[in-house]
Amino acid sequence: MIDLKVISEDSSSSARHCEFDLNGQKVETPLFMPVGTKATVKTLTNDDLEEMGFPIILGNTYHLYLRPGSPLIQDMGGLHGFTGFKGKFLTDSGGFQVFSLKDLRKIDEHGVDFRSIIDGSKHRFTPKNVIETQRELGADIIMAFDECPPGDADWDYVSQSMVKTHEWAQICVDEFSKNKGHQHLFGIIQGGVYEDLRVKSQEFIQSLPFDGVAIGGLSVGETREDMNRILEVLAQGYDPKRLRYLMGVGTPIDFLNAIKNGIDMFDCVMPTRVARHGKLFSFQGDINILNSKYKGDSSLIDEECGCKVCQRTTKGYLHHLFKSKEFTAQRLASYHNLAFFHAFMEKVKEHIRANTFMDFYTDWMNRFEKK
Repeated sequence: MIDLKVISEDSSSSARHCEFDLNGQKVETPLFMPVGTKATVKTLTNDDLEEMGFPIILGNTYHLYLRPGSPLIQDMGGLHGFTGFKGKFLTDSGGFQVFSLKDLRKIDEHGVDFRSIIDGSKHRFTPKNVIETQRELGADIIMAFDECPPGDADWDYVSQSMVKTHEWAQICVDEFSKNKGHQHLFGIIQGGVYEDLRVKSQEFIQSLPFDGVAIGGLSVGETREDMNRILEVLAQGYDPKRLRYLMGVGTPIDFLNAIKNGIDMFDCVMPTRVARHGKLFSFQGDINILNSKYKGDSSLIDEECGCKVCQRTTKGYLHHLFKSKEFTAQRLASYHNLAFFHAFMEKVKEHIRANTFMDFYTDWMNRFEKK
């Protein structure tokens, strides 16, 4: 298993600052991981990501399975050789993407039949072949195959879905144990917004020899209040020796609520997706750079961020680039948002080490939670 070292813990919450070695690379948490769905983070280069200091990025099993195909990626040295990225990779199982297809997929006891969004061809994912696909992709951390029910699903459906996820988790462990190689396998806790199911799922997933546990099925349509309620319940039952990964989240407020409840790792398409539409995150609050008030604004985007975009790019210039529909605008905004997320996590770690995390949490919530 991953040798996880807890460096410091906040005395007033479950927040913690950890360190672990991932195949020769030192990684510290809390950690945000940029999403490179198709083996690239949109508008950015590997140099950009390495320059910002991200040790891990994500690849999407579903999309890479369809194009260019995991065998081709394996032949080119796995995701590391294929992309040239010097850091590490995590691949999701593709479960969320398959289950979000709705009319293009059919779930049964043993897996999912689905049609490609590229050409309509028929495919099937099972726990076993998803592990095989991720083995070919060569990511450092891979995910068990699970069913992700929608946020508004009733207790009966979520309960049945959870049982299926547990059965598939065992199959994934069995398949993975045949050839672990350099990879580490995480299991996924499901159970929707139902506390009894979440606790049951947490107990079962942690009974299996996963290197880390992920919390799936949140940020899928439920309210923020429901998400935070579930995170509070789960915070009481984590194995302290394993990493905890909240999938598909999110925003600084979501990070703080999750870190307060013991979460170590995050991923989300949010920072680059909203950047391409002119939304910027900052230590002074969100910025809609398309707003006319930024025309001719000579102030920098965020002096506290410190990234290379913030060192020389004014709000007025970025406003002009977006209004002119220049691709450079999307690139600069995406770079800044990811750099901000990285800087935000560094600040969180500083406060955990100083045992002032809850002061930082309270200050941030007071300033931005209602806005």
